[in-house]
Formats: sequence, C-alpha cells, structure tokens
Amino acid sequence: MAIKYDREADAAYLRLTDAQVVESDEVAEGIVIDVDADNKIVGIEVLHASKRLPESVIHPQAAE
Repeated sequence: MAIKYDREADAAYLRLTDAQVVESDEVAEGIVIDVDADNKIVGIEVLHASKRLPESVIHPQAAE
C-alpha cells in the first residue's frame, strides 16, 4: 500500500494494489473508490484530507 498526499489539492490517495483502474465511483462527498476489472478496490481518493484523515496518514514521517 502506498499513500500520496497533495498538499496543494489537500487530497490523499491510498493505492492498495498495482492493478489497472477501470472505474471510479464517488461513494460519498469527496471520497472516490477506484476498482479494477474484477471490481476489486485498487485505491481510495480522499478530498479535504487534512480534515478527514489522521496526521499520521497524511505525514507519516512526522509520526516516527
């Protein structure tokens, strides 16, 4: 799993697998789930991440 945070957009992306994304669905306001051809979750995008995610997720090096 890899987590990328874009401070300018205040968006975080949690990449769960390397599979190709074939569809994206906004399941709640600002929460987008990406799935592969087998409908398995590939990644999760979180908008307004600084307000929705723990600091340790957005800045993991600060938690060390």
